[in-house]
Amino acid sequence: GGKTEAYPGLAAFTIALRRMTGPGLLGAGVSVIMRYTLRLLTLDQLGRAAGLICALELLRTDPEYVENGRRLLGDWPIEIGLWVGSDASPNVLGGKGNTGDGTAVKRVRAYKTGRDKRAPAPIKQCPWCATEFSPESFHCVPNSDFPQNLELRCSNVACAFTGDRPLPIVIVDEAIYRRLPAFIVATVDKFASLPWKGEAGAFFGHVDRHDAAGFYGASEPHKGRPLDSGFALDPPDLIIQDELHLISGPLGTVAGLYEAAIDRLCSREQGGQLVRPKIVASTATVRRAQAQIEALFDRLRTEIFPPPGLSRTNSFFAVTVSEAQSPARWYAGIAAGGRGPKLVFLRTLMSVLSASAALAIDNTEAADPYMSALCYFNALRELGGARRIVEDEVRAGLSNYGDQRRRIEPDAQPFTNRSIGEPLELTSRVSTDEVAEAKKRLEQVFAGSQSHVDVALATNMISVGLDILRLGLMLVQGQPKTAAEYIQATSRVGRDPRRPGLVLAVLNLHKPRDRMHFEQFAHFHASFYRAVEATSVTPWSARALDRALAAIVVALARHLRPHLTPSAAARDIAADGQLQHEIAEYLCKRSRQAVVGGPEALRSQIGNLFSTWEELVDQQTVAGGGFAYDKRDAGGLLHAPLAKELAELDQRYHSFIAGWSMRDVEPAVRLKTRGPKGQLIGNAKDLG
Repeated sequence: GGKTEAYPGLAAFTIALRRMTGPGLLGAGVSVIMRYTLRLLTLDQLGRAAGLICALELLRTDPEYVENGRRLLGDWPIEIGLWVGSDASPNVLGGKGNTGDGTAVKRVRAYKTGRDKRAPAPIKQCPWCATEFSPESFHCVPNSDFPQNLELRCSNVACAFTGDRPLPIVIVDEAIYRRLPAFIVATVDKFASLPWKGEAGAFFGHVDRHDAAGFYGASEPHKGRPLDSGFALDPPDLIIQDELHLISGPLGTVAGLYEAAIDRLCSREQGGQLVRPKIVASTATVRRAQAQIEALFDRLRTEIFPPPGLSRTNSFFAVTVSEAQSPARWYAGIAAGGRGPKLVFLRTLMSVLSASAALAIDNTEAADPYMSALCYFNALRELGGARRIVEDEVRAGLSNYGDQRRRIEPDAQPFTNRSIGEPLELTSRVSTDEVAEAKKRLEQVFAGSQSHVDVALATNMISVGLDILRLGLMLVQGQPKTAAEYIQATSRVGRDPRRPGLVLAVLNLHKPRDRMHFEQFAHFHASFYRAVEATSVTPWSARALDRALAAIVVALARHLRPHLTPSAAARDIAADGQLQHEIAEYLCKRSRQAVVGGPEALRSQIGNLFSTWEELVDQQTVAGGGFAYDKRDAGGLLHAPLAKELAELDQRYHSFIAGWSMRDVEPAVRLKTRGPKGQLIGNAKDLG
């Protein structure tokens, strides 16, 4: 198998080892964190990893895995958690007095009554028996007024996870903080909430109490009863970072700073030394990966697997074979002088769609990979224009294309008439449910399917994680900005070794870069891995520190000391000068000489942050006022970058701006398009 099989195997070993060495409840807690940069990847891996967790949970309760009256895999359920944004899963349980639109209670109720077609969880079928979930599969327990969890149950009575036994999947943030699943699947962005959420400290082992509902840490004092012998749970053992090459540029720079806090919080002290978690990362089409890993994870030694083989054509893990044995992916460049790129795209798409339909008349199986055209665009603006072309001109032209197309040989029949449906869209503006449904439709064989896809329009969302074997045809509108992106995106087609992929690069000769690629097309594609760009990650640059240093300082202070974890404990920072010194020394050591001005400049900057923090506490509490980490008024230390109240606050509060995301820096504007009389406009979302 590949990395998709290796990751769950490594995770299963790690979880089982932890459970077998920590008796009773002491083996519970978060053991493995798997992180992704894109929700398409996150949701795809959730279904695969959930099947593994189901198997582990069945083993845990199997009578054969009991020794001397003790369960070898522990007393707490082995579960998997989805820790992502609220668009994919509800972050709040809700209940009596809290029935907002984003709560689990409201989403379950709306889904069961048919008012909302979006399922409360992005997983569509049982990971154990593959039975489709129904509205009755989702339950807020013990009731909707005072829920403690959102449970998923399979409707298949023969499944092991039905009736009183729910699936070991936790999808609501509030329940994740309480139940602490052994395996957490998350997006990189979600870790930006560390300074804001005291409950997130439970991930890192700061948990010493429990009851039937779950575990409690410093953010929830006076709840539950102490764990055996006063122990606390261990921090995570393993971090899996998939698609490492995507953590570059601005995202990688900010993520590298947050990584400093995550790495320290995941470390444990043994024999007076810090033992850091193991990190396993996968990367593709990347240059200078060693430098990127050092900047992101502060790991000076990296083991590459698989290691280089003795031969360039046979590394034991992979063998290079000739095209005669395994058909290769074909690339063709298409351009026309004096013609606009939209017209070239229109003519190219009509030709390949009609030709594939003609091929299907004689050989349906051979034509299947080319019946669905996957079209790649560099920007949403270009995709929106292409959608109009597909819906209008392509659809109309294909209806009689086989009859009207002029042929050099009158008896040849390379084209035929064809009718196509609505184009499918895979972009960031499509909801999570629609993305999952789109992937399902793309996987269906064209012949005999009522929901087949004729044309799919996509942006760089598909460049990683879209592993659909049947896809064989791609149109690339304009040369992507980087060679790595071009290689990654075009490798989505032709993945079946029996049927080659065809990539048509539609280039604009009026753009110098496109013209250069067209004129050197054969040479570039013969060696395009040479053109892969080096990734750039500079977490200790001046502007990166301006953006995120305060967030990681607050995250470290809040989660390293249990007495500083509750929200109201933000006022007690002055009483722990030793912690301030530890944080400054740790960050200076990690940054080495990467900061402009050296470690002393960073130490001074961190010292100023703590001094300003103490001044704000004194100013706010001198007259008896409250002070917390996350109040959305003058009494809160942290504020979002675009918070309205910042304009009215003391300038010192601007030192503690922390985002909820590692990407967003500008406000979003939503356009609701209407006709002259206020009526809705069909497909107007393309204008958003």
